[in-house]
Amino acid sequence: MAVSTAMSKALTARGPSHIRHRLMATSSQQPSLPRQPLLPRRPSLTLAASPRMLPARPRLSSSESDLSPTPPSERTMTAWDLASLWIGLVVGVPSYYLAGSLVDLGMSALQGVATVAFANLVVLACLVLTAAPAVTHGLPFPVLARATFGVHGAHVPAVIRALVGCGWFGIESWIGGRAVFLLLPSALKSYQPLLTPVPGLGAAPLEFACFLAFWAAQLSVIMNGMEGIRKLERYSAPILIVLTSALLAWAYVSAGGFGRILSLPPRLTGAEFWKVFFPALTANIGFWATVAINIPDFARYARSQADQVLGQAGLPLFMGMFTFAGLAVTSSTEVIFGYIISDPIELLGRIGGPATTVLAIFGISLATITTNIAANVVAPANAFVSMSPRRFTFAQGALITALLGIACQPWRLLSSSESFVYTWLLGYSALMGPIGGVILADHYIVRRTDLDVDALYSENRESPYYFQGGFNVAAMVAMAAGVAPIVPGFLHKVGLLPSVSEAFVTAYNNAWFVSFLIAGTVYCLLCCRRGGEVKYQNS
Repeated sequence: MAVSTAMSKALTARGPSHIRHRLMATSSQQPSLPRQPLLPRRPSLTLAASPRMLPARPRLSSSESDLSPTPPSERTMTAWDLASLWIGLVVGVPSYYLAGSLVDLGMSALQGVATVAFANLVVLACLVLTAAPAVTHGLPFPVLARATFGVHGAHVPAVIRALVGCGWFGIESWIGGRAVFLLLPSALKSYQPLLTPVPGLGAAPLEFACFLAFWAAQLSVIMNGMEGIRKLERYSAPILIVLTSALLAWAYVSAGGFGRILSLPPRLTGAEFWKVFFPALTANIGFWATVAINIPDFARYARSQADQVLGQAGLPLFMGMFTFAGLAVTSSTEVIFGYIISDPIELLGRIGGPATTVLAIFGISLATITTNIAANVVAPANAFVSMSPRRFTFAQGALITALLGIACQPWRLLSSSESFVYTWLLGYSALMGPIGGVILADHYIVRRTDLDVDALYSENRESPYYFQGGFNVAAMVAMAAGVAPIVPGFLHKVGLLPSVSEAFVTAYNNAWFVSFLIAGTVYCLLCCRRGGEVKYQNS
């Protein structure tokens, strides 16, 4: 504790306004830069030869400060804070559904847990590598993306990530609205005029009102900015752990133990298992692929690299444990009720009396809010601020995100079968994979972890990140190359193409891996063709 306190005070004492991050220009006549460590070190206190004021540091307005480098005095997020964030993200209805879907595909409980744990180990590697420069420089994702895609091109991955987040925000809010619906009096829930879908809207008035109530409750937290989100995650994590444990204990006692569940032989063996394993693995990676892209939005507040690594290291464990809980509880319902109840909201509505129902619904509402705000609001809000820093603040960007969540009509998305979730997850993982592949290849292979923070906030045509008109064409081409092989398989999956080559089906079933590797490889090759490392110009 003393060491942590000393480090925190030292960071606070370091004046951020005079620190410069400047890359030395590289050319064929000059010696190459020495290889940098895998995780970037904190910048030294040396000054640039030609000092000029950092455009990112003066906080002229709240909108500009939302994207400015986080000063050391505000980097207070500990390993427990990040672990609490992930507990809040993991414990939610979508994770529960995802666990149950593996059983529906034919996996045993142990196969399902192993698949989820392995997928999250892959996600963890991407999280740590993507978060490292954010911890070093205190930069959010929209700003870091400028180093790879250009000062204007960075809007492309930011908007893609934002739109996926808006869709998920609507889905999670609709799930939370269903929890509110269960708390209503029976007489109101049985009044038929309020349960008849409105033509054109596609949702019943009472359900839509519950959706809007839950939607509004989340806004009260969002409007407090990152500090409000951090407090919610910190204090809700222990509550969610207790409630999940209580639900698991209830299932254990009511079903007479989990021996029957664990002893069931797997329905999938040999080639049949591997045919299901890879799509399931990709779907589980896609589940967190969005957060893996914008984790800098949170990691920028971490005290140190050790805090961000240790705080995120528990993800595979948390996800594996919650997956087991979901699998065990879902399987136990067949013994308890005589049939499987895979919907946790429906299950919680059937447990105990009114007091138990209220407590259970409170827990599921808290789980939904913590997941939704952290995973689906921060990135879209920062993306909108990045597009127009003088026009939008974080709160305004979050409000736009919430409104677009309604426009996505999540009740229509959730009215489809469970396979749609896999189509949704696999489909957008083909967009997240190339973004992650290009960013990591650029930062660790092409640039060797070096960043010129000053230039990231400059639109000067001589800036090293201006590229071609503000766009890095190589990054755009590489991202398109990663998506292209997945498109035929996606069109076939949704029924727009009657038949495609088996190679395209395989590529779609492994969408994240294929798009990630192709985009990263193409980007490195394009950079090599134009002279190795990206060359910088001295101002």
